Formats: sequence, structure tokens, C-alpha cells
Amino acid sequence: MTRRERDAYPESGTGPSGSGRRNQGSGFSDALPGHEASPDLWQEEVTDSLRTSSPVMAEVLEQVRLVAATDSTVLLTGESGTGKGVTARLIHALSPRKNLPFASVHCGAIADSLIESELFGHEKGAFTGAVTRKKGRFELALGGTIFLDEIGTITAGTQIKLLQVLQDRTFQPVGAERVMETNARILAATNNDLEKMCAEGLFREDLYYRLKVFPLEVPPLRKRKEDIPHLARVFLRRLDRHYGKGISGLEPGVLKALLAYDWPGNIRELENLMERAYILEKGDMLSRGSFPSDFFHSGKSFVEAAKAEDLPTLPEMRAEVLARAEKQYLKQVLAANQGRINKSAATAGIGTRQLHKLMTKYNLRKEEFKKGYSD
Repeated sequence: MTRRERDAYPESGTGPSGSGRRNQGSGFSDALPGHEASPDLWQEEVTDSLRTSSPVMAEVLEQVRLVAATDSTVLLTGESGTGKGVTARLIHALSPRKNLPFASVHCGAIADSLIESELFGHEKGAFTGAVTRKKGRFELALGGTIFLDEIGTITAGTQIKLLQVLQDRTFQPVGAERVMETNARILAATNNDLEKMCAEGLFREDLYYRLKVFPLEVPPLRKRKEDIPHLARVFLRRLDRHYGKGISGLEPGVLKALLAYDWPGNIRELENLMERAYILEKGDMLSRGSFPSDFFHSGKSFVEAAKAEDLPTLPEMRAEVLARAEKQYLKQVLAANQGRINKSAATAGIGTRQLHKLMTKYNLRKEEFKKGYSD
């Protein structure tokens, strides 16, 4: 992977043709808080996901780039909360199928009695409650990509049907006599040891090897700590865009504490912690007081990170101070000019385009300053 690809700058649900859903997490662990993902947010997730400072993750992204160009089945493995769902969406977004549907199915969240209907559809009257014909995910994928999360939870009957899809590219809706064809690409993910499940008779060995055409392990956050600053900024940016509190960064020492922690819950734990801190924060920077005390006192945390040797570097401190001063200055300029963009840009000695970019960066809206500024 090139430096440009890594630095290309990284919510969820589906691709441009699909619909979003709220899930257990968001962002890098699974999905954006929110609703349907627009094409712009879809592209933002792609670029955000391509940025890494971790050699381990850079290797994973290189494999993602290579396999995305193919139609091969991919089996994503790794601990819970590492971002397997985002990796699946990234494979789709970088593939020739990127403008076709991306259908995500959390197999573990669907009742055993309904999983076959969800995947393959059913005919009217196929079972009690089937009052109309329903199209399954494979039929709806329409040549796109279908992502089967927690594949290790599917029933034995569903395993047989899925094996048929992988072998013959065909399937039968529940209660139907006709055989349907599919050209959807299959991506699957699990945090279970499927090989062990095969040995215990819990998972079909032939299906396992059909899924494992291209195995790809997503590393835990503790093995890619270099990405924590970027991930924290991304989550903060998304939270601020969603809630609009105007929080623009982390106070000195906070990032050092995040880097010291081992993150057993991986990216999802980091994201949830950032969201909690954001909700509690009353200032314009995330402070230590907004984080839970049990986090501070478990393992390497704020207590240790507050030591002199763990203080921010001078460049980090300068960047934080500059961001805070820049935002405060823009508030004053906009207030002095009653929110008028042309006059505010002239006062600041910059162009209107640059002013708009800075206002977006700091979540400032001209309407807030039309009656004067007060802090």
C-alpha cells in the first residue's frame, strides 16, 4: 500500500444502493449512529478506513485492496469489536461492484427459525405467518455483495443451503420448488474458531473451506495502537457533526491515556468511551473529568498517563492550543461582523472559501452571530 493510500483520510449499514441500520456500535466497529448512509458518508467511511499509521493494519489494507478487485469469497476473522463489518464494506467499496447493493446480515441476531427466510426468501404460505412472498437477501443483492456477519451461528439446515449457493450459485426460497440463481459476492465474518467448531461437529467442514477462499484476520486495537489518535479524531468529528456541541479536540494527557490502555473491547470500546465522554463534556475539549473513573484506575490509564513523562509532546501541545485559539478567534471575528462571511474573511485576512472550511471544522454557523457575540 502506498503512503498516499494510507493517508487518504477514514458509518454503516450499506453502500450507496442500500439502507443503514443502527447496530451494537458504530463507525469503525460497525455503523454510524444514525440512519441511511448517504453516498458522501459512504465515501467518507472508505477514506477514513484507508488511513492507518500501523504497519500491521497497513498489511491488512493491502490485502483488502488486492482481494477487492476479485470475486473471491472472503472470511473475516478477529475479536469482537475490531471492525470486521467496516472491513467488509471497504472490500465492497473498492470492488467493481461498488455501485451495486451491499446487503449486511447479522446472522446471530436472527432467530434460527427465520434465518433461512431472511437469506433466501419464502413463498406465500410457506409457514404460519407467511402471508405474502418475501425476497431474501440473496435475491435483493442484485449482483452486489452480501455480508454474513457471525456466520458461525447459522443452523445446520442453513449451512447446507449456503453451501449450495457457494458451489452452484443457486438457492431455493423456503416453500418454493423453483431454483433461483445468484451472482452476489459473499463475504463472511466470525469471532469464533470455525476450525474447532468443525472438529466438534458444529460447523460443516466443506462449508468452512468454501468460505475460507481468502481468510483475512482483522487485528485487535492493542496491536494497532498507532491508529488510536486517528480513530479518536474520527469518532469525535462524527459525534460533533451529529450532536453539534462544538467539541473540537482532546485535552493534554487524554490521548496519552488512551494509548496506554489495552482495549479488550477493541474499537467498539473506544468508540463507546468517546461517545460517553462527549455527552458529559461541558467545554469545547474532551477533558479527563468526562471519562469514567473505573477506566482511569484499570490497568494503564489516566493515573499513569498524567505522569510527567507521559505529557503531550510540544508539537501535540502546540496543535491543541492552536486549535482552541483559532476557534475562539473565529468566534470573535464572526461576532464582530454579525456573521457576514465576506466581512469576516476580510477581517481575518483570508479568503471566504478558507473561512467556510474553518467554520465547518469548528462547527460554527453564521446564523449564531447575527445578533452579536457573547461567550
